[in-house]
Formats: sequence, C-alpha cells, structure tokens
Amino acid sequence: MSSSLTKATPNEQLAELKRGVVDLISEPDLLKKLESSYKNSKPLIVKLGADPSRPDLHLGHGVVIEKLRAFQDFGHEVRFLIGDFTGMIGDPSGRNEARPALTREEVVLNSKTYERQIFKILDPEKTKIVHNSSWLDRLTPVEFIKVSSQYTVARMLERDDFSKRYKSGLPIAVHEFLYPLMQGYDSVALKADVEIGGTDQLFNLMVGRDLQKSYNQAPQVVLTMPLLEGLDGVNKMSKSLDNYIGFDDSPRDMFGKTMRVSDPLMLRYYELATHVPASEIEKMRKQMALPKDQGGVNPRDFKVRLAQTIVSRFHGEAAGKAAVEEFERLFVRKDGVPDDMEEKVVPASRVQGEIDVAGFLKELGAVASTTDARRLIDTGSVLFGDAPIRSVKASLNLKAGTEVVLKVGKKKFFKLKVT
Repeated sequence: MSSSLTKATPNEQLAELKRGVVDLISEPDLLKKLESSYKNSKPLIVKLGADPSRPDLHLGHGVVIEKLRAFQDFGHEVRFLIGDFTGMIGDPSGRNEARPALTREEVVLNSKTYERQIFKILDPEKTKIVHNSSWLDRLTPVEFIKVSSQYTVARMLERDDFSKRYKSGLPIAVHEFLYPLMQGYDSVALKADVEIGGTDQLFNLMVGRDLQKSYNQAPQVVLTMPLLEGLDGVNKMSKSLDNYIGFDDSPRDMFGKTMRVSDPLMLRYYELATHVPASEIEKMRKQMALPKDQGGVNPRDFKVRLAQTIVSRFHGEAAGKAAVEEFERLFVRKDGVPDDMEEKVVPASRVQGEIDVAGFLKELGAVASTTDARRLIDTGSVLFGDAPIRSVKASLNLKAGTEVVLKVGKKKFFKLKVT
C-alpha cells in the first residue's frame, strides 16, 4: 500500500476532518499528530472496525467510511478492520440484551462481502484490510487475563447500556464485558493514531485509548460520527430493522428507497450521505420553507436529486440518470413500466380459472402477507396487464407461452412467464 501525504497544512486538514464530527477526543491531540505527520512525512494510522454481523453494508456504515476516506485523501494510512474475532462475541453497544454471537462460518462469509463493498468508497490502492483474529486468536490465557485486568466492573458499568440493564435487573453475560476490551486491544495491535466510529461506539473507542496507555503507546484520537436514521425516521439504519439503503442495492431499489425518506430527514441524508456543500443544503432548507410564489421549491424535487446523487455514488452517473428517467416515466408521466423487471415463472395451471389472488401474490413474494394483498386489491392497486383485479377471487385465463406484467402497488412490477 502506498501513501502520498497531502500538501495541505495540519490546520487545513483539521478543518476538513472535523466536519460533521460529534465527538473529537481531543482536538489538540489530533492537531499535534497532524503536525508531527506533516513535519516528518509520516502518515497517521487511522482505524475503522466493523464486525461482519450481516453481509451487507449500508449508508449508515457509509457515514464513517466516508470520514475514513477523508483521512485517506490526505495521504494517511487506512486500516479497515474486519472484526472476525469480535463478531463471534457480539457487540452489546446500544443493546438491552446480549447480541447473538456468530459462527466462524458466518463471519467468514460476511467478511468477503465487506472486503468488496468498502471499495465503493475507499481507494483500494490506499487501503489495508486487517482481521482481528490474526492477533486475538493468538492471545494466550495469561495475555488474555492481562488485558482483562486493565478494567474494573465498575468502569464497565459506566457504559450506558450496561448501566441500564444492571439497574433493570436484566442479565449481563461476562463475555459482553470482553467485547470493548478486545476492540480496544485492536488499537494496541495496530498502534492506531486515530479510531473512527459511530456515536454508539464512544465507550469502546475510549477503552482503546486507555489500553494503549497501559501498553506504553500514545493514546489514539477518538472521532465519532452521527448515526444515520433509517427509512422509518426513528431507529438508526439497520438491516435487521429493514430500514436501510444497501451499498449493493440495485439502482432502482436504491432510488425507490431514497424517495421514501421523509422531507425533514431528507436534509440529514444530504448532510451525512452526500458531498453536497453545507451552504447548498441550507439553501434547500430555506427554499422548502417558502411558498411557491415566493421562490419555494417542492421537496420532491430535492428528493429526486438526493436519490440520483446516491445512485450515482454507488453505480455511476449513467445509472443515476437512468433511475431519474425511469422514475419520471413511471410516476410523473405514468406512461410505462420498468425496462428491467423481476421475472417469475408460473405454471399455466396456477393462473387459469378462479384463483386466490391474495395467496398468489404472497407466493410470488410480491406482498408480505395476504392482509397486505387484500388491501391492495381493495384499492385497485393490483393489475394483470392493464386490467385491475377487484376481488380476492378472480378468474384468469393465461395460457402457456404467454407473458404478462403484474403490477402490485405503485412500485412493484413483475414479468410473469407462463409455462
């Protein structure tokens, strides 16, 4: 991995690296490290860890990865740490119960997707991927006890989620206390100068500082970024809550999900998930508040721009432009169907005579439940070809060898191939 330090001065770097940061512990320490790096032409080691708890990265992860890229652009050395060891413990951060641990097989499988997806943001020529199993697996029992001896139970209970569970009489397993210690030891193993994480990781990152002092290392600078709310506008973005926009989502899904973001939350997505300047975002905020006859702008116009920006970031400019064109054709002019639809093969016997439409839609995966299907049927939102289905019992006569477009709701289209 090669690093070429920027010509930007330490103060210029600091001004950019502080943007959007919630916690910076501490700013004088970071400036001192940047000055030493600049003077000695020695890049800082900047760490970001991610447990491969699920196979997909999403925009919430992107917030911290973008900050990692900012350090990288100044020539500092990036360590993207995949927690293949800590993932088998389970990070309890922000939890009111123990997080399920992963098997080694699950960790390995998910790790491979992380190794590919991070390069949608990071520069592969300037990124070193490391796995904490390479040093944590080798700790002897004596060394493990030495790490554990650096923290007391009282200190662990200072952590908000542990404290709440303890006061509420909810169980805290001993291995959960080991998680922040192992994450902190990662910083010792890497001799990290800076560690980045979400605000929910502050305690764990501070443990890294403390352990580095115990091992006679200069403590790392801790930098936290805001947690991005998911599509529900309430909880942080999470695949388990199905409120996420994934790095690997198709351009259409990525665009459609972004269009579901509420108007107030949209500006936060601009702030945390794009490179649009703060001055432009503030201008949008003001224009959205004005009446149309006074220069006001429909929030939907800004949302379309946001969706295009996000699609372009992960799939390229051409895909972003195509997604906008398809959106306008389908939902503004309403003159067509998508060019690329999910195909479903169905036997002719299943779509001839009277059929249970709600059950059929559930079988196809077009709805989450037959209750949802009935609601869509009642509102005329299910169409076979151009014909709306008005009853849960409908007579169809689709012959083998034919194809028909099934539309479910406003945005779901399927090409049915009858065999």
